[in-house]
Amino acid sequence: MINFLSRPWPWYVAGALIGLTVPTLLILGNKAFGISSSLRHICAACLPGNIDFFKYDWRRESWNLWFVGGIAVGGLVAGTLLKNPEPVVIAPQTVQALQELGVRDFTTGLLPGDIFNWGNLFTATGLLFFVIGGFLVGFGTRYAGGCTSGHAIMGLSNLQWPSLVATISFMVGGFAMTHFGLPVLMRLIGL
Repeated sequence: MINFLSRPWPWYVAGALIGLTVPTLLILGNKAFGISSSLRHICAACLPGNIDFFKYDWRRESWNLWFVGGIAVGGLVAGTLLKNPEPVVIAPQTVQALQELGVRDFTTGLLPGDIFNWGNLFTATGLLFFVIGGFLVGFGTRYAGGCTSGHAIMGLSNLQWPSLVATISFMVGGFAMTHFGLPVLMRLIGL
């Protein structure tokens, strides 16, 4: 069983399971799938100040916090007990493209060790990729009214026009960042 769970699952199995969460949540509890709104619920619960944005009954959405907590626990279990000992499989073309940008460490997991390691936390690399990058992801999520999973999984399955626009924008932004922005950033940090 452990061997079965620790192997990479085919995309058509994992994708179908993720896709089934949308109708399951809607049918069982009339709940909308989404992750990014959980930060708002946490802030509303922990910072009950006089801020209009946080004045709502966050307890009605507490199921979302359990869902996010389950993801965190699941990630911990998957990363420790079910960890695949094999190196992450990366397409040779991707490895070559990243090596041309200066990335050499592909052995540390899902993220390139040249950039994402504790030693870079208080360096220009950490400031650029951890702090500024994290801020931009949060800003973009708030500006778009949801994250990629909320729009692409929940919004598209409900045939919502704003989610289609947001998903297309996420994809275009990702391609532009990969091909135009990342080379500039890699030159800035000197990899």
